[in-house]
Amino acid sequence: MTVTAESAAVSSAVGSAASAPAAGSAAPPAAGHSAAPPVGPTAGSAAAPDIRRQELAAFLRSRRERISPEQVGLVRGARRRTPGLRREEVAQLSAVGVTWYTWLEQGRAIRVSAQVLDAIARALLMDPTERGHLFVLAGVVDPRPDYDCPLLSPTALRLMHTIAPYPATLQNARYDVLAHNRPFAQLFGELTELPPRERNCLWLLTTSAHWRETFLDRDEMLRDLIAKYRASMAEHVAEPAWKERLDGLLAESAEFRELWRRHEVATMSPHVKRYRHPEVGLLRLEHRNLWMAPQPQAHRLVAYVPADEETEVRLGRLAELRGE
Repeated sequence: MTVTAESAAVSSAVGSAASAPAAGSAAPPAAGHSAAPPVGPTAGSAAAPDIRRQELAAFLRSRRERISPEQVGLVRGARRRTPGLRREEVAQLSAVGVTWYTWLEQGRAIRVSAQVLDAIARALLMDPTERGHLFVLAGVVDPRPDYDCPLLSPTALRLMHTIAPYPATLQNARYDVLAHNRPFAQLFGELTELPPRERNCLWLLTTSAHWRETFLDRDEMLRDLIAKYRASMAEHVAEPAWKERLDGLLAESAEFRELWRRHEVATMSPHVKRYRHPEVGLLRLEHRNLWMAPQPQAHRLVAYVPADEETEVRLGRLAELRGE
């Protein structure tokens, strides 16, 4: 049986992680060797089973059994009785030890690295949703989650555009602006003209001279947004995308660094903010968040709704001036 080039490349990187058990457990033997049952506190323990490990084991078995050898470039033998792939085939494709992978499918308390999980996800042809589920069950942070660049559904985009003449955006939990409608661009600027890394409300509120002039409550808004980011980041503190955003802001702005050191936290709540537009004047807008279920809560529609009749009229006038 031939190991793929990709699994071979992973082999050296994951060898040590694959062979390292959790503290207090026996080290699994090398690939191709039999293993004795674990001894000590883990054997015959009366402790309640780890539900997450059992779910992980069942999930791996179900994914393995649904994949045919032909799908991963293997030859189907005449005597094959196992539905899908064999454990040793998954281990070989993932460049990990057979016994170690077997223990993982048995729900044993062994340590697993992100690199090993990545190799297993590839070997089992997991889609982004399955891959994310795998990492959650294993309790490991995915170093490159595909949901960082989500595909926006036609329904979400249609709803965002239907809100016009009210400004609206689609954002993730890090305040990255994934899409916006024309009223938002007319009021706050055309974000598609910016590099992708700068299409972020926290970044723009910190660095943009245009936003500093347009947002009359800018200083208060920045402090509030930083506090919300810190509260949200508590659940994602080890994720590369969150750390990269934070590191970029800390390097870019002394003002951000000073506010970040305060360790303030805040939650999402409706609030009214004031904006100045050179053509229609003062606008008072209330920020409203709509979670885009059944997609993850991190994906939301943010609408900027008039807080008074005068703002309603002025937004209508702005749309007329722009030919909406």
